[in-house]
Amino acid sequence: MQKTVACSPLFMQAGSFRETVKFGGNEKMSKLKGACIIGQSGGPTSVINASALGVIETALKNTSITRVLGAEHGIVGVLNDRLFDMGQEDPAELSLLKYTPSSALGSCRYKMADPDVDDTDYKRILEIFQKYDVRYFFYNGGNDSMDTCNKISKYMQKVGYECRVMGVPKTIDNDLFGTDHCPGYASAAKYIATSCMEVYHDARVYDTGMVVIIEIMGRHAGWLAASAALASAYGCGPDLIYLPETDFDMDQFLTDVDRVYKEKGNCLVAVSEGIHYPDGSFVSEASTSATDGFGHAQLGGLAPTLADLAKTRTGAKVRGIELSLLQRCAAHLASETDIEESYLAGKTAVEAAISGVTDKMVAFERAYEDGAYTCKTKLLGLTEVANTEKKVPLEWINKDGNGMTQAYIDYVLPLIQGEPNRPMADSLPRFARLKKVLVKE
Repeated sequence: MQKTVACSPLFMQAGSFRETVKFGGNEKMSKLKGACIIGQSGGPTSVINASALGVIETALKNTSITRVLGAEHGIVGVLNDRLFDMGQEDPAELSLLKYTPSSALGSCRYKMADPDVDDTDYKRILEIFQKYDVRYFFYNGGNDSMDTCNKISKYMQKVGYECRVMGVPKTIDNDLFGTDHCPGYASAAKYIATSCMEVYHDARVYDTGMVVIIEIMGRHAGWLAASAALASAYGCGPDLIYLPETDFDMDQFLTDVDRVYKEKGNCLVAVSEGIHYPDGSFVSEASTSATDGFGHAQLGGLAPTLADLAKTRTGAKVRGIELSLLQRCAAHLASETDIEESYLAGKTAVEAAISGVTDKMVAFERAYEDGAYTCKTKLLGLTEVANTEKKVPLEWINKDGNGMTQAYIDYVLPLIQGEPNRPMADSLPRFARLKKVLVKE
């Protein structure tokens, strides 16, 4: 059953028009007319543009939205008054966004200050909203993006400017609070599992054994590394999997690798980039070399570090592989289920906002009908979601801390289903080519 949520108070503005309707059983204020802005933020995914398309197409068809604007590089584009008129795009070209990876409008990692400390950015955003009569704001991103969305929403309410603000989720990390899963995760999981299956075969072609260590994204939550277990469940995947949900023991790791190598003559390991020692320090030697705009450590160099240690311990030929950006842009292995759910997230955000909802993020709820998986949407308060990470349940990690249980396989398998009918040109993918016409007042 779809969850019914309360709506934050709205504020009447001179010249705006509304009428009361019902939404989810609650009385909401609707028929607010004005422009909307859609922005994308944070690390991209192979399906984030499907969510953007869900917003854009739904908004273009709705008479309550007078103009659909795309922010260049997320909230930075709003601050810099760099907005694209999405109504100027060719509809057929726009539709290709559904199968186009990365963030078509451009992304950013920009941390906004607490408005009680410094409201400079918020005053500028209000100025831009007023300039273009923006009454709807949709922000497509992960944890930090929901924090930005939440701050903007609360500020607009504080100053009495009626603008319905909705978060549209995305993140391959699958760590957003309150949602069964996140748009983008399933496609990344499918790529990781498939790549592990392929590497498994390649690592066994010679008459001498090999140890292969695959480094997978995931700073604090190990959902991506966990997906390597799909390959293992189908007979050709990692022998060992390590997640940041449990403390890492280097001596035990080397013992595990040595044991498997001696037993099988080969050993394949999947490891999250964010594995850490009991004191919280990252195993990666490059863990504190740099940070992003939100102060998060930029991790890297874990695979070669572990490979060198494994080589010394086992004497085997050892390779370290970092999947890196391929995990989030491999649209050729996208899940059709993920694509359709991502589009649904954007569409639902617009429909909810038009019906009077604000200050929410669209989330997914898992259900089974006649034994078949189905996805339903629900709405969560932005304050609930902002800056809260969802970890892999410890009961889904085996007792030795080096693999996943069947419960995780049962969770993730329905999400990776389906092969998209991707548009092609001369056997190469045909991605969207937007004109990106800057809006005129």
